[in-house]
Amino acid sequence: MRRFKRFTLIALFVALSSALFADQVTLKNGDRLSGTVVNSDGKTLVLHTDAAGDVTFKFEDIQEIKSDKDLYVTLKSGKTSEGQVTLTDSKIQIVTKNAGAVEAQKGDVTAIRGAADQELYEKLQHPGLMHGWNGGANVGFSVARGNSETENLALAFNAVHPTLNDQISLYASSIDTQNNLATPSTVANLTEGGIRYDRNINPRLFAFAGADFMSNALQDLDLRAVYSAGFGFHVVKSENTIFNVLGGVNYTHETYSNGPAVVETVPLIYSSYGVTNKFVALTLGEELTRKFGKSTVLTENVYFYPDLQDTSQYRFTFNFGTVTKISKWFGWQNQFSDIYVTNPPVTAKKNDVIFTTGLNIAFTHPTP
Repeated sequence: MRRFKRFTLIALFVALSSALFADQVTLKNGDRLSGTVVNSDGKTLVLHTDAAGDVTFKFEDIQEIKSDKDLYVTLKSGKTSEGQVTLTDSKIQIVTKNAGAVEAQKGDVTAIRGAADQELYEKLQHPGLMHGWNGGANVGFSVARGNSETENLALAFNAVHPTLNDQISLYASSIDTQNNLATPSTVANLTEGGIRYDRNINPRLFAFAGADFMSNALQDLDLRAVYSAGFGFHVVKSENTIFNVLGGVNYTHETYSNGPAVVETVPLIYSSYGVTNKFVALTLGEELTRKFGKSTVLTENVYFYPDLQDTSQYRFTFNFGTVTKISKWFGWQNQFSDIYVTNPPVTAKKNDVIFTTGLNIAFTHPTP
């Protein structure tokens, strides 16, 4: 009996100590919770509790906050103060070590961060180029034997280096299909890649500059290089959805040929043999990234490139894909692409439709 009473007193002491040395959040409905303030964006606040994990509240529903440890509070003026926080229904007070008490209206708060989130925030502002990358690689492969002898290999890679003010994006993909019983044996051989840099002008508007490259053996496209620059707008930018529209101009340099003839007397296959096109065009597009639950990400984009020097000519691309996580590092990917050009070689089709599926390998190189 004495042991039980002693255990009860110890448990009660621990519970009271945890409540005493913790951040306190009181809601307008009278509910009070103890825990650790993780962060706030001025619209919601995340409190980590031992019993329920991370709990999110609407900032407007909070009556009072009292912090046990120092928090970092950023106001609309851009100034960040560090200290113990007391927030009431209308005002916030930060008791700093050097500047004394800093007071402001509750509505002026744009961010509240705990020590861990503040450290990450500061690293994200100026991460080294070798850190902060995330992305994935896609692999798909098939082999057929018997009445046919075909091999298909599809590879893709993408990586993003985001910071608070800008973002670098890289991508590359290759599809190679061979039929050993046919002449020519190449059924499909398409390779593309590119890089883009986005810089935020304000929370909604951004500027971009990029370069895209493509070769397509079936259209005898040796190389198409597109150098673009322009502006984009975040129509929707939330935790689960990003929808952008963008517009700009580009310079396109493309070369078509049917390659060297095996026998000199063999006539040229395409009338566009050796043709090089150089022109200025518009870059118009929309981009969508949508998260569904914790395991699936959908991406979709449409780009339209009308030739400004010959308005009858244009290029159009459509991409749609999904990645579903199987584990932390592995997932299943599906990708559909439609590439349309108005001026391919004479005997080539204007449309290339591609569907790939296979394994996705995710990677992250975090900021140290």
